[in-house]
Amino acid sequence: MAPRIVAVIPCRFGASRFPGKPIADINGKPMLWHVYQQTIAAEGIDAATIATDDDRIRKVCEVLDLPVLMTRSDHASGTDRVAECAARLDADIIVNVQGDEPMIEPEAIARVARGIAACDDPNVQASNGYNEISSPSDAIDTNVVKVVMTVSGLAMAYSRLPIPYPKGGAVRHLRQLGLYAFRREGLERFASLKPGPLEQAEGVEMLRFVEHGYGVQMVQVPNDEGIPVDTPADLDRVRALMAGH
Repeated sequence: MAPRIVAVIPCRFGASRFPGKPIADINGKPMLWHVYQQTIAAEGIDAATIATDDDRIRKVCEVLDLPVLMTRSDHASGTDRVAECAARLDADIIVNVQGDEPMIEPEAIARVARGIAACDDPNVQASNGYNEISSPSDAIDTNVVKVVMTVSGLAMAYSRLPIPYPKGGAVRHLRQLGLYAFRREGLERFASLKPGPLEQAEGVEMLRFVEHGYGVQMVQVPNDEGIPVDTPADLDRVRALMAGH
């Protein structure tokens, strides 16, 4: 019997660089609406919901008839917020889709969900999307998280610095995406672990599993996975691209 896969889209109002961005308008609809539509279009996703701690976001969801779950406001990361929702979800696999990627490709979501669904290693707790970095500026951009992997495709390390260092010649830099899928028990395990010093230093939540000795299966997704909206300038770019579509 196929596992039931549910996506959760964590949305926080108080982002430091762009407060209120989940409900920022994109061509007549709030950003979270676009993320939801891309998510439910992904093959294999049985249901999706918004997760938030903010009544302003909840009210927008209710007006648009989008499923929404209210959570605590003290979570250290979006995945911790998703983990709180797990107890209220009928799901075997839970996908964390970032609420600030209105152009994320449904195929990327589907591939990452399949990555954990097909994995039979009990030590692997999650799957995580990645793609190749083609721009040298992205390789040194600290807003772009890089990942290096074992030969079997498990995450070995994440960093905002350009890893690996090319001492021995040309290297391939890989971008870690904020797109994760968990078995239910894996998500519960994530929430039970304390953030380690690397996670706190780098601000990369999947380091929590790596630091505690658990596996994260990396899954390559198309390079056109979307444009994260971190600033008003990013929003203007997305508006222009979506208007062009």
